Amino acid sequence: MASTKKTASTPGKKVASKPAKSAEGSGKKAAAKSAARTTSTGPAQVLGADDALARHAAGVQALSAGMPYNETKALEHGRDNAVAPPAGQTVEPADPSITGSTLSESNDGGKTGGAAPAGACPVTGALDRVRVDNAGQALTTNQGVLVADNQNSLKAGLRGPTLLEDFILREKITHFDHERIPERIVHARGSAAHGYFENYKPLTQYTRAAPFQEAGKITPVFVRFSTVAGERGSTDTARDVRGFAVKFYTDEGNWDLVGNNMPVFFIQDAMKFPDLVHAVKPEPHHGMPQAASAHDTFWDFASLMPEITHMLMWAMSDRAIPRSYRMMQGFGVHTFRLVNEAGESVFCKFHWNPKEGTHSLVWDEAVKISGADSDFHRRDLWEAIEAGAYPEWELGLQIFTEEQAEAFSFDILDPTKIVPEELVPVTPVGRMVLNRNPDNFFAETEQVAFCTAHVVPGIDFSNDPLLAGRIHSYVDTQISRLGGPNFHEIPINSPLAPVHNNQRDGMHRQAVARGRVAYEPNSLGGGCPFQAGTRGFVSFPEPMKEDKLRGKPEKFADHYTQARLFYESQAPFEKRHIVAGFRFELSKVTVPAIRERMVSGLRNVSDELARAVAEGLGMALPQPMPRALENPAKPEVTKSPTLSLTARPGAGGIRTRKIAIMIAPGVDGAAIESLQQALVEEGAVPLLVAARIGPVETAGGGTLDAQASLENSPAVLFDALALPPGDTVTDELADEGQALEFIRNIYRHGKTILALGAAQALLDEAGIPLLLPDGDPDPGLVFGGDADATPALGAFVKAVAMHRHPQRETDPPRV
Repeated sequence: MASTKKTASTPGKKVASKPAKSAEGSGKKAAAKSAARTTSTGPAQVLGADDALARHAAGVQALSAGMPYNETKALEHGRDNAVAPPAGQTVEPADPSITGSTLSESNDGGKTGGAAPAGACPVTGALDRVRVDNAGQALTTNQGVLVADNQNSLKAGLRGPTLLEDFILREKITHFDHERIPERIVHARGSAAHGYFENYKPLTQYTRAAPFQEAGKITPVFVRFSTVAGERGSTDTARDVRGFAVKFYTDEGNWDLVGNNMPVFFIQDAMKFPDLVHAVKPEPHHGMPQAASAHDTFWDFASLMPEITHMLMWAMSDRAIPRSYRMMQGFGVHTFRLVNEAGESVFCKFHWNPKEGTHSLVWDEAVKISGADSDFHRRDLWEAIEAGAYPEWELGLQIFTEEQAEAFSFDILDPTKIVPEELVPVTPVGRMVLNRNPDNFFAETEQVAFCTAHVVPGIDFSNDPLLAGRIHSYVDTQISRLGGPNFHEIPINSPLAPVHNNQRDGMHRQAVARGRVAYEPNSLGGGCPFQAGTRGFVSFPEPMKEDKLRGKPEKFADHYTQARLFYESQAPFEKRHIVAGFRFELSKVTVPAIRERMVSGLRNVSDELARAVAEGLGMALPQPMPRALENPAKPEVTKSPTLSLTARPGAGGIRTRKIAIMIAPGVDGAAIESLQQALVEEGAVPLLVAARIGPVETAGGGTLDAQASLENSPAVLFDALALPPGDTVTDELADEGQALEFIRNIYRHGKTILALGAAQALLDEAGIPLLLPDGDPDPGLVFGGDADATPALGAFVKAVAMHRHPQRETDPPRV
C-alpha cells in the first residue's frame, strides 16, 4: 500500500543554536570552568563562563539541544518517501569552533595550518595540488633531509663493511623493494590520457546526469585503454578485446563508463566470470601462453559455453587487432538506465565512435609488430597527443523505452546481445578529446581505479546479471590492488566534487577529518554531513514481481542469431579474416575433440564459416551442435552494415600516418626533401629509412639524415612506403635483402606504395605483382616521375587515407 508523504518541520534547514547565558557568581564560574576541563564526566546543566572551554561546552550543549529529536525518522517509511527521500535535519552552530576537533586548531605550527575553512575538502580537486617538480632542487630523503652523497653507502672504512645505521641507503632500497603493486587480474596492460567531454545539447528530457545538462558543457575525463588477458608487461597487439574505460570528473561526483571496444561479452552472468578468466589466462601447470586465447583451456571452455559464440565472432574479427586505440570504437556493453529530474527512466546503450575511423591490423602484421615494438599502441597514443593530433571520439546514445525493449526478439539484459542500429539509431550527443598525456605512468595510469559502481544521479543500472557482478567486483579488486578502502583519495581517483561522509580510517588515509562526529544522525555536529534527499542519487524504483531463484530468461537461450548477424554483416575480406582467426586459434589446440566441438557450434552460425574453418584444420565437417533453443524468435534485422569496420572510414586524410621513405647512397636529395615536406604538410609522419641510421650521401654530394633503419624500424611499423627515384639508389636497394623484405611486407599487409621513376624495378625485384588477383590495377600502387613527386602526391595521399587495400589478399598470400 502506498504511504502518505509526511513532511518534517526542519529537514535540511539550518537552525542557529544559541549558547546558554554566562553563569553568575564566582562560584558558578569556577564550576563551569572545572566541568569544561574534563572529558570523562559532565554536569547536570552546562553553564557558560568567561572561559574558552566553558563557552565551547555551552555551545556544544546548545547545538545538541537544537535537535530535540530526529525529525526525519518518520520519513524513513513508505514508498513515497523511498522514491523522494527528505534532506537531513541540521542545526547551525553559533561558532565554527563548536564542531571542531580541538580548540587549539587556531594554533598554526607550520605543519598543522589553521582551522579548516567551512566545508573544505582539500583531498579532492585538480592534480596540480600534488604535482611535484624537481627542477633546481637538491636530493632529499622521504623525510625531507638533504642527501649529501647519493653514490656511496656508509662503511666502516673505505674497504670495510656497510653499516646498518645507514638510514639513507635503507630508505632508498626499502622503497625500491616495494615499488610494485599487484597488477589488475584483467586489463593489466594499459595506456591512458587526460582530456574532456563536450556536450552538444541538453538531454534533460532523458537524464539529470551532470555532463548532459547544458549545450557546450565541458567535463574533464581520464581514459584508459587496455588489453584484457595479458599481464602488465605483455604486448599491445595481441588478439584480444580492448578495454575502453572513461572516468568523468563531473560536478556531482565521478562517473566511470567502463567498457570495451566490442559491444558484447563472452558470458551472460557474472557467476561465470572467474571461470572465463581462468580459462583464457596462461594454463596453470606451465604458465603458457601469455596474452593469448589460442590454447586448450580457453577453447575447451568456449566450446562448452555456446552463449560465447557472438563474442567469438567479434574476437576472431579484425576488431581484436586494432591499428590504434585512436581508431577503435568503444561501448558501454551493458544496457543502462537514464533517469530525469522527474524520476522517469529510459534504457540506454553507450557508443564511442572515433573521428579517425575504425581501422585494424592484419594478423601477420600484428604478430610481427609484437616483436618489433611491443609498445606499439601505447607509443602511437603518446606520440599523437605530443604532436597535437588529439584523438577524438563522438559519444552516441541508443535510447529506447521499456515497451520497445519488451517487443525485441532478444533480451536487452543479455550482455551477449546488441541492439541493432536499424532498430534504435545511435544519436550523437557529444565529443571526447584527449589532449594531455599523464605526467607519471604509475601515479596516474597504473593507480587509476575504474568501477562500474561509480555512477552519478541520472545514470542507473539495468538488471543485466553480468553488470550486477561487475558493480561489486571492480570496487573489490581495487581494495587489494591499491592497498585498502581509501583508493578514492589517490589523486587520479579523487573527484572534483567535494567528499563529505563518515567513512573513517583504513590503510593510507589522507583526509584529516575535523570534529568528533563520524556517524549520522548526530546533533554534536549540527546534523552534518546530512543526507541530501532528492538532490542525491536515488535509485530508479523498478517494480519487482518475480520469485527469488537462479536461472536465465528464455530469450537468453538464443546463442546464434546475433552471431550470424555479425558474420553476415562483414565485408568479404572481413569474413576471410574471421575464418583465418578461428583457423589459427584452433590450430593451436592440442585436443582434436575440442576443435570438433567448436566447429560443430559454428555450424549454427554459418555453414560457410564452419566449412572453411574445418578445411583449414584438415578435419571433416561435424554435425551441428544441438541448440539450447531450437526455435528462436525471428530477428528484426539479418544484416547490419554498421557492424563492418568499413562503415566508418573516418575523416579522411593521412594525419599521424607513419610513412617510410626509403633512401640509399646516390639518392636525389632535393626530390626526397620535397616529398618529405609535402607529406608533413598533410599531417603525416614521414621518416627517412636507410640500411643504417645517420648521414646518407645524395647524388648532389650532400647528405640526408636517416632517422630510422631497416634493422630498427621494420615495415610493420609504417602505414605506407615511398621508393626513391634514380638508377643508382635502385641498384643499391636491390642488393639489400632487408629492403626487399620491407617492400614485400608493405605489399602483403595491403599498404600503399609510391614508386618514383626507376623504383618500379624494385617492385619487380621484390616480386610485387602490379595487378590485383582479378586482373584489375592495384589502387595501392602509385607511380611517379624521376624528378618531381608532386603529380603523384595526390593519388598517394588518397591511397594512404584508405588505410589498406584488401583487394590484394589471397590465402595463402601471393607474396
